[in-house]
Amino acid sequence: MANILIVDDSKMMRRNLVKILTDAGHEVVAQAENGSQACSAFAKNQPDLVTMDINMPIMDGIEAVKRIIVDFPEAIIIMISAHNEQSQVYEAIKCGAKNYIVKPINSKVVTAMIEKTLAKTNIS
Repeated sequence: MANILIVDDSKMMRRNLVKILTDAGHEVVAQAENGSQACSAFAKNQPDLVTMDINMPIMDGIEAVKRIIVDFPEAIIIMISAHNEQSQVYEAIKCGAKNYIVKPINSKVVTAMIEKTLAKTNIS
């Protein structure tokens, strides 16, 4: 299964994602609570996939995706956000995210989206 970096400013959301992902057989190799930490954690761990919140302090998810993609263009990032406005989804995909999940999350949806995204990139 995949090594995953979870990025969200909510400790409860990170905890929920850890449970969902580990129950699905993935390994959470790192967690971050803002985009700046996400960039550092990605460079250090080079995970197979990142789940990235959009609205976070210090550096938002969109900026973090842009910075990660510059150094690691093969990065697989799925945005997870409470916002489902088309303009925000478009911006996330345009900057390099491979997929977009709207909060509140459902464990089956998260697992299926991650599996499908990984399958498209031949990582499982």
